[in-house]
Amino acid sequence: MVEDLGSKNGTHVNGSRIASPTLLQDGDIIQVAFSQELMYVAYDATLPLEGPDFGRFGRLRMDSRSHRVWVRGTELTPPLSAPQYRLLETLYRQPSRVVPREEVVAQVWPDVAGDGVSEQAIDALVRRLRDRLAEVDPGHPYVVTVRGHGFRLDNPANDPG
Repeated sequence: MVEDLGSKNGTHVNGSRIASPTLLQDGDIIQVAFSQELMYVAYDATLPLEGPDFGRFGRLRMDSRSHRVWVRGTELTPPLSAPQYRLLETLYRQPSRVVPREEVVAQVWPDVAGDGVSEQAIDALVRRLRDRLAEVDPGHPYVVTVRGHGFRLDNPANDPG
């Protein structure tokens, strides 16, 4: 069982905020304070803890081993460009965190000094990534600009059905 004891940001199980004590099942993902994700593994679990995007729940899912991306269950084809993928992966691995532009540059263009990438280049990359994601889900802005701070990923829970 997991229970939230009145925390400010709540406790989430499989992407949904819980309001009462909740019985956990093998493989459930518990998110605490938007900064910690834990996986409940039953004592008798036998399935390997591997697979595309294991442990992430949302409309957008990634498999870092194959560099594949799905939005609402539809794989992006053709695949994202390498810089688009690195930007998305940087945001995806840090749910709800605002990633500063300097960190985006370091992750997307690791071989280029920070001063070698213009604001316009970053903005153009973000725009191209947003356009690619909108091909599948035009009603949701996944990459959110936080003025003066950077970017964050808004990856809401996948709607049932």
